[in-house]
Amino acid sequence: MAEELKARACLKDIKPYKPGKPIEEVQRELGIFDVIKLASNENPLGPAPKAQEAIYDAAGRVSLYPDGNCFSLKRSLSEKLNIGEEYLIIGNGSDEILKFLAETYLSEGDETIAAAPTFSEYTFVTKLMGGRVIEVPLDDEYCHDLESMQDAVNKKTKIIFICNPNNPTGTIVKKKEFEKFLNAVPKNVLVVFDEAYHEYVESTEYPDGLSYIREGRENIIVLRTFSKFYGLAGLRVGYGIADPQLLSWVSRVKEPFNVNLLAQEAACRALEDEDFCVRTYTTNSEGKKYLYSELEKIGLKYIPTEANFIMLDTGINCRKVFDALLRKGVIVRTGDIFGMDTWLRVTVGTLEQNERFTGALKDVLQELRKSP
Repeated sequence: MAEELKARACLKDIKPYKPGKPIEEVQRELGIFDVIKLASNENPLGPAPKAQEAIYDAAGRVSLYPDGNCFSLKRSLSEKLNIGEEYLIIGNGSDEILKFLAETYLSEGDETIAAAPTFSEYTFVTKLMGGRVIEVPLDDEYCHDLESMQDAVNKKTKIIFICNPNNPTGTIVKKKEFEKFLNAVPKNVLVVFDEAYHEYVESTEYPDGLSYIREGRENIIVLRTFSKFYGLAGLRVGYGIADPQLLSWVSRVKEPFNVNLLAQEAACRALEDEDFCVRTYTTNSEGKKYLYSELEKIGLKYIPTEANFIMLDTGINCRKVFDALLRKGVIVRTGDIFGMDTWLRVTVGTLEQNERFTGALKDVLQELRKSP
């Protein structure tokens, strides 16, 4: 009898990622065609207009392989960030760079440290390499507990993940506490400072990850993305900033041509679209204030956010609220995937979308509270 083909043992512990429900799926399943999606923290204004122009201009060249070194995009980022091109690595979304880091630094039995709840990809890339994630619960204000994370460091620790602002809570670690933490972390432990939502931050206490790289820190990498603020989630392009020596090792696991031609061209032009950036920031800032006000009127608890999404406590099983909102054509994200069973995460949308969401939420909560 032939032996059974077996996958690696560590894969048994990995659960496939479930993204926010697509609009098309809701339309197919429920026959509802007026649907808004506020589930995946996408830019409600769409892609940056200059990025769209770049896609049209580059469409005739997609028969050619893209620049495997992302030269033009690195040059544009270098000029914008005032940092050398050798400090940059470009990925097929910042998710891919997380995978690069795990492949570079993790061996079977190694440990990483992450908050709970936080972005699920940290757990995925750790387990993919046969590693173990040490989860440190958020504090009473839903922020990273940096002291407890520091206490969790041991000889097996290879990477510490800090999502700032944190997904799903939208909270931040503040500059003073982060610098104290960073100074205490052993030099042989990599700190991944994930700034996917940094462009939305309004707090003056927010630490700029680039400043630590500029001052010569060799064990930190800052991750950023074009998916959120620039509206390019469908193209998948992100980047990391770190010491060149660190990146020289990470680049060894990178696939050739990992970032497609259209993504590179669009990202370059998006960086130039200052008017769109101002509109995105303003729309989000005003949207947060509107949602705060409406949630307070309804009497719901929420977590003040520095990102483009808000976590709110409905007081009811989140799956029931989610399903009822779906039937009204509103897609949000359930909190149970984060261990928050009565909470929802909602993307800050346009005024029209925010009004539709809060109106639907009021109706749904009223209906569910009446039902036995």
